[in-house]
Amino acid sequence: MGELAKIRIIEDDATIRALLEMALLGAGYSDVASSPRGDDGLKMVEREKPDLLLLDVMLPGLDGFAIAKRIRATPVLAATRIVMLTARTASEDIVRGLDAGADDYVTKPFDRKVLLARVNAVLRRGLPVTEGMDFDGLRIGGACSSVPPTNAL
Repeated sequence: MGELAKIRIIEDDATIRALLEMALLGAGYSDVASSPRGDDGLKMVEREKPDLLLLDVMLPGLDGFAIAKRIRATPVLAATRIVMLTARTASEDIVRGLDAGADDYVTKPFDRKVLLARVNAVLRRGLPVTEGMDFDGLRIGGACSSVPPTNAL
């Protein structure tokens, strides 16, 4: 699953951003990129349409709650999985993040193994199929593909 998922990170702390990138690449995710600003990060998401976004809340330019709401309100981005990763631990913040559209909410400091397990779990819940993928001769395109029935079974 890892090599197929496109993961983007919006995190303003350079150290955490680098640790997240290294952890994801080390876990087999090969398409990982990041942005340190909320406004630039949203543009990256709109342009690249990732499968999963690791999203900080407190960001320069645009906060994570606003980014999550905009992603959910944009039809071509609405299937993007969002994991909020933030130091905001109050129950009101967690509820606000989930209500804004986050699929999961992880508080800092976080355990790398637990975070990777959560990323894997969120992706398992509905990884969008990238248009035009080929799996050993089976061509899958667009949002909905089907396999013709066979009588061989």
